[in-house]
Amino acid sequence: MRRRAVNCGRSIWKRRRGDAGMLTVLRSHVGKVRQVNEDQAWSGALADGWTAAIVADGMGGHRAGDVASSLAVDSLVQSLQAWGHTASAADAATKLSGIVKQANKVVFDTASLNDRYHNMGTTVVMALIREDAALLGHIGDSRAYRLRGGQLELLTEDHTLVNELTKSGQLTPQEAAHHPRRNVLTRALGTDREVDADVQLIDWQNGDVMLLCSDGLSGLVEDSEVQAALERPGTGLEQRADELIELALAAGGDDNITVVLVADDGRAYAAGGDTA
Repeated sequence: MRRRAVNCGRSIWKRRRGDAGMLTVLRSHVGKVRQVNEDQAWSGALADGWTAAIVADGMGGHRAGDVASSLAVDSLVQSLQAWGHTASAADAATKLSGIVKQANKVVFDTASLNDRYHNMGTTVVMALIREDAALLGHIGDSRAYRLRGGQLELLTEDHTLVNELTKSGQLTPQEAAHHPRRNVLTRALGTDREVDADVQLIDWQNGDVMLLCSDGLSGLVEDSEVQAALERPGTGLEQRADELIELALAAGGDDNITVVLVADDGRAYAAGGDTA
């Protein structure tokens, strides 16, 4: 079941085919500036027919960010491995909220017991996908996008100071993109005793592609460039993930960069991708 991009080396990649007919590709790169990759990513197939994927981007310094994202993903994966049967998508959404709260407790309790990890935390974005539906849960500014019919749609809302200022009309989107405090989070996993994830149920169609990413991609590469890479003719899912990493590196690579792509096998074959 388990596939994970871990924090070793400069670039990590994994590929797997989920039990629900989904192909997932993971890429993670430390970038050009950071010495440690504080991102974590994972994908796997659940017993109830869902394919799951996670991206977490840790924060805290002195390797605390690495610890936070690792603890969060480990907790989420442990819960997902015990997922079991869900009677409905609504039940799955409730269960997803619960496992995120458990991951928050693990990170918060660890930080509370060790001064080295004081105030560490992590973003998290996760997707559970099956043939007709997808569940999303997220905290922070790691993002989920869906490509469908030539349109790339941002599915998550950043939990950041600049996003709040933009929504209130105090900043324009252009000002927000270059604001010196654009990386300040208003919500993160593990920094408070209680936290709520944004959880949503969306429809899923044959041919859709899901992108999960850390802000090492979304903060440097325009959505139009991301869409162009995802729609590149004659390329498979792996080549598209590679191109996204290269785009972020070419734009400066000043943060860790992590990408997870999920698509049904039919889309991968049609694009000429390697599904072995």
